[in-house]
Amino acid sequence: MLKIFSWNVNGIRSVINKGALQKFIDEYHPDILCLQETKAKQGQAEIDLPEYEELWNSATRPGYAGTAIFTKIKPIMIKNDFSMNIKDGFGDLSEEGRVLTAEFNKFYLVDVYTPNSKPDLARLSLREKEWDPEFLKYLKELEKTKPVVVCGDFNAAHEEIDLARPKTNHHSAGFTDEERKGITNLITAGFIDTFRFLNPDSVRYTWWTHWGKARENNVGWRIDYFFISKSLRDKLKSAEIYENVMGSDHAPISIELEV
Repeated sequence: MLKIFSWNVNGIRSVINKGALQKFIDEYHPDILCLQETKAKQGQAEIDLPEYEELWNSATRPGYAGTAIFTKIKPIMIKNDFSMNIKDGFGDLSEEGRVLTAEFNKFYLVDVYTPNSKPDLARLSLREKEWDPEFLKYLKELEKTKPVVVCGDFNAAHEEIDLARPKTNHHSAGFTDEERKGITNLITAGFIDTFRFLNPDSVRYTWWTHWGKARENNVGWRIDYFFISKSLRDKLKSAEIYENVMGSDHAPISIELEV
């Protein structure tokens, strides 16, 4: 059984300094761990995980965005980002380290940190018209060769069940119709939301704002996902959220695949 975990760490140096990353790995022993919002380049964080190979895609801008994969299984191929030329007033997305792909024997693994639409929705048009369709096209292109597992922070809750206060957030970043449609389009294209597939009625979250004791009161959002190609559906054995793992404003998530 293959255990794959995903975690937006909101700064890898921060979770290391808190002891949270080592504690998490010691307890759960992931075969593969995908991280988002690393906010560091390889070598800037003191990591002592000799059993893992480190794969990094860091942002050009210091202390910003970035993805990384720690894997016990040697990948066949590694690819940073996907073919795109998406720019806006905030910068060039290809320089933000937002997508990291590792090819394994039975599947592609894509680690993604989707751009936030910003509180004033300044990046919403970019999300809707460029990022979401281009990213889906990229996944479907990979899928022509072998099945795809894609995980990470998608910065969007899909349905009302996926956030604590949907009624007051329909025009908020992370729950606009446009962002929700991006998730719908993934599912329509054949990708399975693993947690929702196995837990259709479960109300659980992966992210909480720092304000107003949101985590303590469980006023959260489910914006971190594992999606898998339909051909992997019968291989999916579990999908979990680890709300009690501290160290970041996001909770880790995982799937188990029989591959």
